Amino acid sequence: MKYKFLTLSAFIALSFTTKAQKLSKPLWESQNLAVPESVLYSATEKSLYVSLIDGAGNVKDGKGGIVVLNTDGSVKKANWVEGLNAPKGLALYKKTLFVADIDAVVSIDIATGKIINKLEIENAVFLNDVTVDDKGVVYVSDTRTNKIYRINNGKSELYLENVTNVNGLKWINKNLYVLAGTELWKIDEKKNRSVLAKGFEKPGDGVEQLKNGDFIVSCWAGLVYYVKANGEIKKLQDVQGQMNTADLGYNAKENVLYIPTFNHNSVIAYKLLEN
Repeated sequence: MKYKFLTLSAFIALSFTTKAQKLSKPLWESQNLAVPESVLYSATEKSLYVSLIDGAGNVKDGKGGIVVLNTDGSVKKANWVEGLNAPKGLALYKKTLFVADIDAVVSIDIATGKIINKLEIENAVFLNDVTVDDKGVVYVSDTRTNKIYRINNGKSELYLENVTNVNGLKWINKNLYVLAGTELWKIDEKKNRSVLAKGFEKPGDGVEQLKNGDFIVSCWAGLVYYVKANGEIKKLQDVQGQMNTADLGYNAKENVLYIPTFNHNSVIAYKLLEN
């Protein structure tokens, strides 16, 4: 009886651990987008905000902008915002969209699409991703200087440094989740750092938390990972050499991922499936 019990337990454990996630075939692909870097899904607006670099990622050329897509990939508002400089990460707080734009954080009014403010960050070189906490405090990463800045009441300050190759940021339940090179960190309110997952093949770009507490991580080089809350990682997609997978967006209700392909000039939607 003891032997049979252990065998059954092992079978149950094996069944649990082999239960895995995968991406569906593309639901749609929105093409002819000028170097899309980041996608942000808004359940309130039922829209996708997409940052378009439209040129080099580190040049102030005024060619960048924001386009708004419907959730079926069709264009809702073309040229919604223009005149930006290589816009990248996006974050939404109430009626304001925040955009990382090389060395400044741009604030845009959602209702009108007009730029409210452009706050230049002193000593910033390559601002990349942005997130906002529950009180409207903005956090933005500078990948080239390995720093995270914080903006509160219209003023910026250095929040953290020595965060190697920092990119993706996400504020969740009083914690700041950070993609630091090939690792996913959690930083608490006292700035204590803990590594949640490591071993990504290339530096991480976008991070989203799922309803069950797990994460999806994209790497610009063309990789998408499923990251369990216990730190286990699984590669969901590897399209290296074919297209990029930049700062993804996530629709929690429909369990759909929106992946900007950067130099492939499109956004592709996938359903996250469970085997």
